[in-house]
Amino acid sequence: MRDLKHLSRRKAFSLSTVFGCRKKRSVNTIKSLKESRAKQASLRFILPLIAVVLAAYPVFFVVSSLDTSPLQWTEVPVGKIAHSKRLILDADQSFQLAVASMQSVRQVGDRLVSTLKDGGTVTYTINQNVQDRVEKVMENYDVPYGVFVAVEPKTGRILALAGHSTIDPEWARNSYFNVYPMASLFKIITATAALEQKKVVPDTVFAYRGSSYSENPKYWSVKPGSGSQQMSLTLAMGKSINPVFGRLASDVVGKDSIMSYAHRFGFNQTLFPGFPVTPSKAEVPKNDDELKLMGAGLGREVKISPLHAVAMIAAIANDGVMMTPVLAQEIRNGAGSVIYKQNSQSVKRLATPEAAAQLGKMLSTTVYSGTSRKAFHDRQGRPKLASVNICAKTGSINGKEPEGHYTWFAAYAPAEDPQIALVALIINQDKWKIKASFLGEQAMEAFFDM
Repeated sequence: MRDLKHLSRRKAFSLSTVFGCRKKRSVNTIKSLKESRAKQASLRFILPLIAVVLAAYPVFFVVSSLDTSPLQWTEVPVGKIAHSKRLILDADQSFQLAVASMQSVRQVGDRLVSTLKDGGTVTYTINQNVQDRVEKVMENYDVPYGVFVAVEPKTGRILALAGHSTIDPEWARNSYFNVYPMASLFKIITATAALEQKKVVPDTVFAYRGSSYSENPKYWSVKPGSGSQQMSLTLAMGKSINPVFGRLASDVVGKDSIMSYAHRFGFNQTLFPGFPVTPSKAEVPKNDDELKLMGAGLGREVKISPLHAVAMIAAIANDGVMMTPVLAQEIRNGAGSVIYKQNSQSVKRLATPEAAAQLGKMLSTTVYSGTSRKAFHDRQGRPKLASVNICAKTGSINGKEPEGHYTWFAAYAPAEDPQIALVALIINQDKWKIKASFLGEQAMEAFFDM
C-alpha cells in the first residue's frame, strides 16, 4: 500500500501530533491554545479516529468499487473510483474489473475498450482477430459448450477469452473459471516429472501392452516372455498413448513425485489469489491402478480450469515460467487518471528450461503425426499452417458437469519463439459438432493471419 506509506510520512498524521505528545514547540507558534480538560479528552479520541478514516480512504474505494466474490459476473460499481486520485488497482482487482466490464466492450482504433459507469475506461489486451474467429466458429457450429483462452507466453497478456453455449448461456459466463476433467493434458505433468528425474529422455522407448487408448491399467504392464508394443515417449505424447504414460507414472515417477509435481503445476492451491478462478484439484491415488490412470490422464478427479490450463501450456512455452494472466492493458478513472497499467508478473517455475525444451520436442509431434493431424491438414494431407511450427497436446474424456464428451486442445506457436499459447475445450453431447483441435486450428489461422 504505497499510498498509506506516503500518508504516514506526513507530519499531520504522525502519532506524536495526533496524541499531543510533542515536547518542543514549533518556531512558528505565536501562542499556546488553552483547552478545557473535557475538550482535550474529546480531541484525543476524535483525532485518532479521523486519522484512521483518512488513511483508509483509498482502501475503502478499492473494496467498495470491486466485486470480489468468486465467479460473479455482475457489473462492478466503479462510480466512486474517480474521486480517489491516489487509488491504484493491483493485478487481481484490475482482472476482476476488466472481466466484469467485457459485456460492454467496443472497438476503438486497434484496441477493444469498455466504458465504466464513472466515465473511466478499460483498454483490453485482446487480439480482436482471434476473439472474433473463435466466437464465430462456436456460434456457427452450434457448440453445446465451448471455452477458449489464449495468452502471450512471455507476458501473460490474454489474447482471447470466449465462452459459448447453445444450451446454457449462463454457463458460458463463468466457463473459463470453472474446473473440468483434465484428461490427457495431465500427461504433460507426468512427462515433466520423469524428465526432471533424469530417468528418461524424449527418445526413450517404452514397451507396453493393451490398445493405445485402453482405459484398463490391468493390461498395460509388460510381462516377461509376453508380446508387447513399444514406442518412444515423443511419439507416445503426440499420439497420446495411455499405457505408456500410465507405466511412466507407476514404474518411473512414483506416487509421491507425481503429487509433488501436480502441486508445482498449481493443483490443490489458490494459484492466482484474488482471481475469480476455482482452484484446480488432483486427488492422491489410492493404489497403483489409480496412479497409472492419473499419469495417463484418465483420473476423473483431476480437474483444471481453462485459465489455469492456458497458463500451464504458456509456461512450457516460456522456458518453464508461469506468468499471471493479464486482461487489462490500461484502466483509467472518470478523471482520466491511469489507475492500472499492464505489469507482467511471474507466478512460479513449473519446469527447468531443459525440461521445457524437451517437452517442446515431445509436443511437436501432435499436429504433424499425432491426435490433431486431421485438424491441421486438408483432405490432400497438406498442412494448413505449413510455415508455423506448433507444439500441442490433446485430451478426451467423458464428464458430467455438464454432461457430455470433453475434448481439449492446448498448444503454443511458433515453437522456436512462442507468441501465442491457447487452450480450447469443447463439450459435445449425443451429436458431435466440432473438436477442440478444430477450434484451436482456427484460432492459429486468425492469429498468424492465414
